[in-house]
Amino acid sequence: MLLTLESKNLYIAKHSTRVGDMAYKLGGVLGMNEDELQAVYLGGNLHDIGKIGIPDKILNKKDGLDENELGIMKKHSQIGYDILSKSRYLNYISYLVLHTHERWDGKGYPNGLGGEEIPIEARIISICDSIDAMKSNRPYKRPMSDLECRQELIKNKGIMYDEKIVECIIENWCDIVTKDI
Repeated sequence: MLLTLESKNLYIAKHSTRVGDMAYKLGGVLGMNEDELQAVYLGGNLHDIGKIGIPDKILNKKDGLDENELGIMKKHSQIGYDILSKSRYLNYISYLVLHTHERWDGKGYPNGLGGEEIPIEARIISICDSIDAMKSNRPYKRPMSDLECRQELIKNKGIMYDEKIVECIIENWCDIVTKDI
């Protein structure tokens, strides 16, 4: 499935691989067992699979998205869920993909889940997704330094992200965060 995404957008495929790798490392530091680590790894690799259903003109836009385009882009979580949930082997992964953009404060999408209603694996993938996005060079923004990225995570601790996960990743930054973004 990642090859399908790669054929649509190489940047997103590489981003997804980095998110999966980072999520696996973070899950290990958090003490997850091997089955949980495999779920968070696979979920990280497939968290953006729904973007294959997003029009190229939105996906490849060089500047910020308008409200309508942002609404369309937000549908990728549901599209990813719909794709993956058709496989009994990926049913739990589809659930993680669906909830990767939920926020700790309940203001995320698609279902407005908050706190521990969000599966721990989805909370891990979410923070790894954010880190990779912040540290990546994109046409509409420069990459953040490690320091700027950590400050952003701390600022959003208990708002966007689970406080315990933020603290864990800050304390173990060099062991978890991909250096070659």
